[in-house]
Amino acid sequence: MSLAANDPSRESWLDIPDNSDFPIQNIPFGVFLTRDDIITIGTRIGDYAIDLGALHQLGYFEGIPLTDDIFLQDTLNDFIADGRKTWRSVRNRIAEIFDIKNDTLKNNEKDRETVLFTLDEIEMQMPVEVGDYTDFYSSKEHATNVGKMFRDPDNALLPNWLHIPVGYHGRSSSIVPSGIPLHRPQGQKLPKGADEPIFGPSRLLDFELEMAFITTASNHLGEPIPIEEAESYIFGMVLFNDWSARDLQKWEYVPLGPFLGKNFGSSVSPWIVTLDALEPFRVEGPKPVKELLPYLKTKGKKSFDIDLEVAIKPENADEETVVSNSNFKYMYWNMSQQLAHHTVNGCNVRSGDMMASGTISGPTPDSYGSMLELSWGGSKIVKLKNGEERKFIEDNDTVILRGHCQNHEVRIGFGEVTTKILPVFKS
Repeated sequence: MSLAANDPSRESWLDIPDNSDFPIQNIPFGVFLTRDDIITIGTRIGDYAIDLGALHQLGYFEGIPLTDDIFLQDTLNDFIADGRKTWRSVRNRIAEIFDIKNDTLKNNEKDRETVLFTLDEIEMQMPVEVGDYTDFYSSKEHATNVGKMFRDPDNALLPNWLHIPVGYHGRSSSIVPSGIPLHRPQGQKLPKGADEPIFGPSRLLDFELEMAFITTASNHLGEPIPIEEAESYIFGMVLFNDWSARDLQKWEYVPLGPFLGKNFGSSVSPWIVTLDALEPFRVEGPKPVKELLPYLKTKGKKSFDIDLEVAIKPENADEETVVSNSNFKYMYWNMSQQLAHHTVNGCNVRSGDMMASGTISGPTPDSYGSMLELSWGGSKIVKLKNGEERKFIEDNDTVILRGHCQNHEVRIGFGEVTTKILPVFKS
């Protein structure tokens, strides 16, 4: 099926601001609460949210085999489970409906009032119910930086890192959408020079600049996903801030890995940008340093040129400070390799599962994707525009992640994920 929705020459009868992340060529999917307190599945064009449930009930998806309630749900899981043919058909039809040459909805004032919402009339929700969440560790630059700080600088990468996409199973219940604040976590930590741990708030709270992909129901238990088929089971991507309490994590992670230092919260952007929409921005990823086993070998362009940035805004500051500019194309292990490795042992993947990239760091200090790297373990100061200084994230700081792709024809973006850090919870 063609990707007609991607036509860079297509224009919409909706007013779309210049440099919008959401032109008619994007058509992401999300879930929102309407002005009438109804939860619906929708999409976004420019600064308008579009109620797909209402659009379907009004007959605009006629000819596409959809159940009556496919968009009248509080998650995208069932829609995603319908598979790529459905996603493409719906996305192409939306592009047709809002094309500047199509007057059907444009000239129907009653239908327009039913399906169109301004952004101040809606409240975004989690787009999927995340049954399982996996966090990878796929940036060579990030893994090398961490290895230099905490291990032998001459042997920064562990022996397995260049052979497998390293990952761990995370906590899905604490993944929240943009705009939901998180409390500073507390737990055990081992002060420098001490022999016994103490209990208290994390003093080394950190963001992690990541992206995540969302899967469809793809394989039965025991059945690996071949790497050449992996992308057909990936619905789309979101921005992902995988918060980390570095001091809690350092004390607890041996021998089983992250626990309380990670499971207190992760934040995602609410609009899922489809892999189809990202098609024009494919690029080749880094070349493997080591010869890969056959099940991890990919051909062609399997990465995407996605510009990423992180900003910090203290509570009393008038403006934010951008502290990092990175790019998804730096990822050493691509999504196909991650999904193939995840299932090579027979692990089954379900609709709505979320798989995060791990911190995305680039080759230069200004492209590091965490405060751990930007402050180099707390040895350097990150200066903010209002004169404040940071080594890690303080109470009442707001952290904003943004991402977009752009070529000479179109810009496709993810919006942002914004999270404020509140003090430790007190009953």
